[in-house]
Amino acid sequence: MYFDTHAHYDSSKFKDDRDEVLRAVYAAGVTLVVDPGDTVERSKNAVALAQNYDHVYAAVGVHPEEYETWTDAAIEELCDLAKAPKVVAIGEIGLDYYWDKEHVELQKSMLRAQLELALELDLPVIIHDREAHGDCLSIVSEYPDLRGVFHCFSGSAEMAKELIKRGWYLGFDGPITYKNAVKALEVIRICPHDRMLLETDSPYLSPVPNRGKRNDSRNLPYIAEIIARETGMTVEEVAALTMENGKRLFRIGVNT
Repeated sequence: MYFDTHAHYDSSKFKDDRDEVLRAVYAAGVTLVVDPGDTVERSKNAVALAQNYDHVYAAVGVHPEEYETWTDAAIEELCDLAKAPKVVAIGEIGLDYYWDKEHVELQKSMLRAQLELALELDLPVIIHDREAHGDCLSIVSEYPDLRGVFHCFSGSAEMAKELIKRGWYLGFDGPITYKNAVKALEVIRICPHDRMLLETDSPYLSPVPNRGKRNDSRNLPYIAEIIARETGMTVEEVAALTMENGKRLFRIGVNT
């Protein structure tokens, strides 16, 4: 059984066959999914999906690339959405300097506001960090009581060690199957087994051998195979431990 802790089934790329895919994913053994919103509107869609499918949970947040949708009312709307059934995190939030270097201060303000909301509601966070490693680490370190995951972790082994020391989880996605994944493999080898999560970021980041095609959670075994190879575990062990890690972080079926 697998837990895909990051998949965007609210995406328009699934508009024609969303129900078919979600049912096929479950039949293939992916028994839990977290769907993170990346705007207020798409967060609403993620919450709706969670109500309609037993195996889907939601996170709500505004992605750094979506700064144009950020309004004074956004935090209040996210706060209301976060109180809906089956909302387990604030996310996808963070910093992205790959696509946008002109609104860095706005991105930081958005991130801090949503981190503070997560603390207020006692929810974990899902962090997007693209070419903003130093600032992301610095900002989350301002909130030592936070817990969460660095989605599709792309930082160094040194950064990974700092996050792990602070109680964070690391998400591993399709890019660990790519030929240039040298740094990611080093991170996998030093990551404690109880801090690993499996993710697809569907419909994006399809792993080899399906790179370039629309991604979905049925591709998780390809990611698990790489982790198994690098850690000496079996694929089944990787699936089981990442299932337990995800349930623990997102408090799904776990007494806290």
